[in-house]
Order: sequence, then C-alpha cells, then structure tokens
Amino acid sequence: MPVYVDNMRAQFGRMVMCHMWWADTRDELFAMADRIGVARRWFQRPDYVGLPGMTASWEHFDIAQSKRALAVATGAIETDRYGPIEFEARNKGDQAKLDMIARLRAKGYGDAADKAPVTQGRLL
Repeated sequence: MPVYVDNMRAQFGRMVMCHMWWADTRDELFAMADRIGVARRWFQRPDYVGLPGMTASWEHFDIAQSKRALAVATGAIETDRYGPIEFEARNKGDQAKLDMIARLRAKGYGDAADKAPVTQGRLL
C-alpha cells in the first residue's frame, strides 16, 4: 500500500501536523485514513476532483503526529518535507522542480528540524 507521510511539522492549534498522500490509488489513501482513524471529511483536494473535502492544490490529508505514527506502523512510507512536492512534480513531469528539490536536498534541507531556505520560494 503506497501511502506516504512527510516529516513536515506545522502547528495547528495544540496539534503538530504533517501530510499523508497516495501514490497509486485514492482508495489506498482512504483505506489508510480509515485504518488510523482519520475522518474522510478532512480529505483535501482540488475542486475539479469532484469529491467531498476541503479545497487544496493537491490531494492529501493533514494529520496529527500521533496519526502519523499509526500510519507508519501500518506501512506508510516516510519522506522528507519535499516528498509531496516531488510526488506532484513527477506526476506533472516537471523536471525543473525535481532538479530544484535535488539541489535543496543536496544542501541538507528537508529534515523537519531544518528551516527551509528563504530563497526556496513556493514549490507547490
């Protein structure tokens, strides 16, 4: 089941959140969300997807770190903060973005504890 979680750590109220997304089928993502107790109403997607959920630029869930631990224990694959951006770039065939991610990783960026460089700009 190729479902991924990144190591991003974004504060949301009292929780610290990260992303969970799918590689092959949306059904795999929903199965993982069900398994770890994340309600499908928290699904985020572009409007054109035509499914219930919140508007976002790409399909994913924001999940708390406790749910991330459950997802990893259930087989989710861990990535760095650039994992979701890399996934989208591969799907779109955006080699320039993939090259940028490779350069940032080569400089040591991507770990959750690291701050992204100011010059990084918006990747998604």
